[in-house]
Amino acid sequence: MAAIPVSTVIGIDVGGSRKGFHAVAVTGGAYAGQLATPDVQELGHWCRSVIGAQQIAIDAPCRWSGNGRARPCERELMQQGIFCFASPSRAVAVSHPRNYYGWMLQGEALYQGLETSHPLLAGLPAAGLPASGPACFETFPHAIAWHLRGGNAEARQKRLQRRALLEQAGIDTAALTSIDWIDAALCALTAHHLASGRPCRAYGEPASGLIVVPQGPPSLA
Repeated sequence: MAAIPVSTVIGIDVGGSRKGFHAVAVTGGAYAGQLATPDVQELGHWCRSVIGAQQIAIDAPCRWSGNGRARPCERELMQQGIFCFASPSRAVAVSHPRNYYGWMLQGEALYQGLETSHPLLAGLPAAGLPASGPACFETFPHAIAWHLRGGNAEARQKRLQRRALLEQAGIDTAALTSIDWIDAALCALTAHHLASGRPCRAYGEPASGLIVVPQGPPSLA
């Protein structure tokens, strides 16, 4: 079997316009850099030209609800006992009087900014094969932790549990000084699983959006 080439991937935690984006790069399973910025264009340039990422995992909905109810991927997560919020329609997000969904609109802008170089992932590769070609995809840190911890992920312990998962995977966490950085790195860990052919699971279907998470142990050895 041919060796899988070392790839660089990025995980992104999405916040509102004030907090902005937190992005962490991982190369061959090792921490490779990070960026905080409120600017989509700056982040896109960093992903493409500075880091040269193959896969980009984003903690934000890649699609809006088409009927005002939870998307299929969100319903499937909740059926597994994995709590998540339901994405609204775009009209509801835009019209909210307190901009409650502003971070989702920031996510929308990010997906749009990346689509020419990193189109939205339409499905998982065949078992054991790495993802082919650059792509971005939606993921969810709580679901990542739930899968890697065998169904035991506590929101109240998320900082400790998620940092431990990163350390078990061999990712240096010294520079990850907030939960935003930790979540971005956990997204990057998922991107590394996908890029290196490790088992992943996709909730939902492409038309309404996939949520991709890793399966199996967190070790990247």
